Amino acid sequence: MPRSGWVKPVSDRRLSDVVSVGLLTRVFAPDVVDAVIAECGRTEQRSRTLTARVTAYFAIGMALNADGSYEDVFEQLTDGLSWSSGWSQSWTAPTKSAIFQARSRLGAEPVEALFRRVARPVATMDTPGSWLAGRRLMAIDGTCLDLADTPANAEHFGRPASSRGEQSAYPQARLVAVAECGTHALVDAAIGPCSTSERELSNDLLDRLEPGMLLLADRGFYGFQMWTRAAASGADLLWRVKSTLSPKHRETLDDGSWLATIIPTSGTRRQHRTPLTVRVIDYALDDGRENPEQYRLLTTILDPADAPAEELALAYAQRWEIENTFDELKTHQRGPRAVLRSKSPPLVLQEIWGHLCCHYAIRTLMVDAARAGGRDPDRVSFVAALRITRRSLSHSLFSPSQP
Repeated sequence: MPRSGWVKPVSDRRLSDVVSVGLLTRVFAPDVVDAVIAECGRTEQRSRTLTARVTAYFAIGMALNADGSYEDVFEQLTDGLSWSSGWSQSWTAPTKSAIFQARSRLGAEPVEALFRRVARPVATMDTPGSWLAGRRLMAIDGTCLDLADTPANAEHFGRPASSRGEQSAYPQARLVAVAECGTHALVDAAIGPCSTSERELSNDLLDRLEPGMLLLADRGFYGFQMWTRAAASGADLLWRVKSTLSPKHRETLDDGSWLATIIPTSGTRRQHRTPLTVRVIDYALDDGRENPEQYRLLTTILDPADAPAEELALAYAQRWEIENTFDELKTHQRGPRAVLRSKSPPLVLQEIWGHLCCHYAIRTLMVDAARAGGRDPDRVSFVAALRITRRSLSHSLFSPSQP
């Protein structure tokens, strides 16, 4: 009996032909998994029991069972085979060492490529909370994830300073992501050390925005260069800015908003840069406080007839949906485990991309369920969907080898 790998059953089928990851394979189809593995040069040169495809699904499966051991995760993935065959077949779990080696062979790139290949906005025109003036509401924001306290993770990702000036107990990775507001589907992301700012990580994300989107962002993202880069993608923008920013007034519009020009506030030769025209919306939320918080928004939508100021102010509140999305990812999907399990930077990245793939799959399925029931995806319980998806791992007739 091999000490590393799976015990081969009396069958001509390989584990990669029968390992079942339930609902996840509906979103991340086996042929797509195989394609990105080939493109990343991870296709096996010799026959292995723990193939790259199996390991890619394992990386997503870990996110569904964040508290389980490696063996627990694989038991979930392969229970579907025994269940679908009337318990006539069974598999012996691989050793922890064998799984670790398989994860190391795969690396992070194929799981990242899988997310980038599949993750797309999923709202239709009748999905509530997803549109304004024909534009798809998107939001960008960042968060940090605690990592296993190993020298390699600390060196690569760094530790944030605590409030007392000391270093944090755990290394941290910074995640910046773009989410569809109406469905909470994360469609793009960037990961880096905690010392890398959200603005720096977001550069490539801004380049990948598309016309027809309306991107919402909080005050920390604004900068003339960032605004210019995001607008160049063809997407429209609705960003909150600091009250100290004073665009040059040009014209007051009928709905109370006003047209203005912005220029760089720092950098050499900034006075020689071409000013950009924006529309400014100033408002306060009447929440009963004596001094309500003041908001200043900038947008590329210049015509009030296209989107009145009140509608834009209401739409900006949808930015908080990405905060709820991060809570789903960090609190519920990851569960009570506060620290990711991987002890080396490549496997940390693989684990995070696995979490992103898993969340996207769950949210996609929630949108399908909400659409079938005529409901708002925001009204469908993520916790319930997560529980159903976990249960589906061991009760699926779907084989990853099927098209």
